[in-house]
Amino acid sequence: MRAKHGTAPKRRLLSNRRARVTAAVAASAVAGVLIFEGVTGNSSVDSEATSVPPKTDVRSTSLELGEGGTSAVLGRRDTAAFSMLGITWTDPAARVTGAVEVRTRSAATGKWTAWTPLETDRDGRTEAGRSGTRGSTEPLWVGPSNGVEARINAGGRISTKLPAGLRLDTVDPGRGTVSTTLSAARAAEAPRAATASDLLAEPAAYAADLPAEDPPATDPADPTGPAAPETTDPAAPDEGTTPAEPTPPAPESPAPTTGQPTAPATPTPSAPTASAPATTLPPAPSSSVPKPPITSRAGWGADESMSPEAPEYLDGVKAVFVHHTAGNSAYTCAESPAIVRSLYAYHVKSEGWKDIGYNFLVDKCGTVFEGRKGGVDRPVLGAHTYGFNRESAGIAVIGTYTDATAPAAVTTAVARVAAWKLGQYKGDPAGTTTLTAGASGKNYFGKAFTAGVKYPFNQISGHRDGFNTQCPGTALYGQLGTVRALAAGPVTGLAIKSVTGAGLSGSTYYTKSAVTVGWSASTPNVFISKYELLVDGKSVATTASTTTSASATLALGTHKVQVRATHQSGRTTTSAAATVVAEKTAPTFPTKPNLALRTGTVNTTAVPLTLKWKAADTAVLKEVRLTAPVAKTYGPATTSASHTAKSGAATTWSMKAYDLAGNTATASVAGTPVIMQETAATKTGTWTTKSSTSYLGGKSYSSSKKNAALSWTFTGRSVALVASRASGSGQVYVYVDGKKVSTVDLKSSTTKYRDALWTKSWSSSAKHTVKIVVVATSGRPTVTADGIVYLK
Repeated sequence: MRAKHGTAPKRRLLSNRRARVTAAVAASAVAGVLIFEGVTGNSSVDSEATSVPPKTDVRSTSLELGEGGTSAVLGRRDTAAFSMLGITWTDPAARVTGAVEVRTRSAATGKWTAWTPLETDRDGRTEAGRSGTRGSTEPLWVGPSNGVEARINAGGRISTKLPAGLRLDTVDPGRGTVSTTLSAARAAEAPRAATASDLLAEPAAYAADLPAEDPPATDPADPTGPAAPETTDPAAPDEGTTPAEPTPPAPESPAPTTGQPTAPATPTPSAPTASAPATTLPPAPSSSVPKPPITSRAGWGADESMSPEAPEYLDGVKAVFVHHTAGNSAYTCAESPAIVRSLYAYHVKSEGWKDIGYNFLVDKCGTVFEGRKGGVDRPVLGAHTYGFNRESAGIAVIGTYTDATAPAAVTTAVARVAAWKLGQYKGDPAGTTTLTAGASGKNYFGKAFTAGVKYPFNQISGHRDGFNTQCPGTALYGQLGTVRALAAGPVTGLAIKSVTGAGLSGSTYYTKSAVTVGWSASTPNVFISKYELLVDGKSVATTASTTTSASATLALGTHKVQVRATHQSGRTTTSAAATVVAEKTAPTFPTKPNLALRTGTVNTTAVPLTLKWKAADTAVLKEVRLTAPVAKTYGPATTSASHTAKSGAATTWSMKAYDLAGNTATASVAGTPVIMQETAATKTGTWTTKSSTSYLGGKSYSSSKKNAALSWTFTGRSVALVASRASGSGQVYVYVDGKKVSTVDLKSSTTKYRDALWTKSWSSSAKHTVKIVVVATSGRPTVTADGIVYLK
């Protein structure tokens, strides 16, 4: 019977609720249930809120069924603010076939989105055996919105009717900020016993949300379905005392060893029965690997009054199931706490679960969030994989990863959490285990499960391995091999990248003694316990995972240098060896540096020279450097180079040879180029003086008379003839110390001045005479001499 308008029914509902909570308080007090301030049941909190958590609201609107019950709609309408939505129905075991689509209006732009499908391969019985749970689609994060429209089409088949009680639920995650920094004082807080005020305290806003009338006897969206009225009947089952899934009967045969299920003698799984929560907190086992950073429930702003029931615990965790939350992956990571709050509200208020279903959630930036309360370091019973919740933990990646792969930050975070959780119970992330099915059904690949029978699973599995769902998405499912490898080790991609203090020739490094070895690995450093530098198989240096170089001092001889990486699992990887030779023998100069004049244009400030040398090393010569009067570096095979020097200036040419080990040797040569102009020559025959700024000293001698001659006497070790050249220039005979040594043609297609066109050098400095004689070449008899240059 419906009540008249007034406040009495609301007070009665509040009274009924409080009566139920009071009974829960009494039961929990007797059982010794512990409640932790800030984060219930968590003895290792990583973050907390510093203020009252944001208020999360869920609003429900019934969908209108079409003729025949194969379609349903919710017309476009304005709504209160929300950021997540989903569609639920009364029977948690029912499935919706066909297309379920929604569109929303952005609160920021006022624009409507395109129609977006909701995933329907979800089973409302995941929180199995619990009174009042509902079937549902996966929730969809849409961001701040204020308008919605929905439509469902079962596929046009008359026999496929939609389930009763269809409604659209919109979730407002609330406003405000939460802190992700935990004070040391808060982390050290001890648990305290539950009191009546803990569980009776209700936000004032809750009372304002209660209906002004008595609840109807049936669900208004499902006239034929049962209602879930508030009751004060002490015999009524409390939602917090039901198990997360049916407790299976024990099989009569041992677990299969061939990967095939063993049929029980009597395949009649027991009906769901009540199971009281643990009376005391189970131990928090230490893990074989480090704990990753985890943002606590208080850190993401959980309203603990929404789920006052005490957590239930497992005997341990044998496997981890990876999920995705479906919905939108285009969120920002700053929105992640709001998304987690919305999922929490959807699971509790829309689906009727006792708490958020997942044990952990990971956003696309790799931030890990605590899911179901009870303590991240304890085996909390979750509601994530129907039929296999009682021996596993669930990690959900926020977003959809059907086509798009998850970022490296995600696979890294999932692997860290899975490795840590399995490490508490001596699990192997790369290994397998057997899980007892808590319900009958089949998985995505068509494999059937029978309640009470043990089945093999990877210790890191995807949701689809245990249930007929696309979750965690095809792309993310394909990355589970990477997740297992990251979590289990060993370190991959380990290689030496550099050996500083040594030179490389082929595949061998050469050093005098001290080297710094640098390396890299493809495995993220968060999974690496340490690196070791090995010399001839012995560890000579150890570094943290964030340091990828180390130094060593090597004895003379040939050594095998390697790097060994230890994964957090204890598995080790050793890099390929680098051969390093330590030697201290200096290079030599088999041919000492020497200077000689060369051809080219002569200036008083730039006389063309050639510097020659030859260096060698017993191991490998690296390079030869000219250090003075200019700096140049030459390869090991180079033995000469062209330079210039100022006339009349004594210059020392210093060289240094380096081998690959860093050993060095030095050598030098000194020389002074001197210009002797034509006026310094002894002349015979007819010569005419010519003037031009293009000549050395502004003048030169020119002659076309046969046998006209010029001679110069000097003391040096190299000499060059300097002349002017043109297309009509003739030839001269060159005599050295009275002996004809060459006929030099001065003809040139282009006019050249001060051109050193003939040179001669000796091994040591001595007195020499150079004479030129005009040939009087037919048709071009004229020669123009500008002097000589000699090197002393």
